[in-house]
Amino acid sequence: MIEIIVSKIFRKYYSSRILSSLKLTNRFTERVKMFSRNPAHPVLCDHSLQGQMKSYRAFSITNDIRIVYQIIDDQAVKFVDIGTHDQVYKK
Repeated sequence: MIEIIVSKIFRKYYSSRILSSLKLTNRFTERVKMFSRNPAHPVLCDHSLQGQMKSYRAFSITNDIRIVYQIIDDQAVKFVDIGTHDQVYKK
């Protein structure tokens, strides 16, 4: 099982963008459990990013909500951003 470390900024974005919606909160919990068991699960649509974000990866919570993360090692990742496609890729 993958260890998930959550950055301070991720917590801020989770609180402001996700927490107010019970539906999104439930989907988040479901997908993070799935990710921790099998990051390559096809439902997650996990993919590497490009350009300035090439050291990061992302996976889908919904069709539009993404989690951006960084691989620390074979057993751990760090969640760094969560939000809509436009919110997380605007950087």
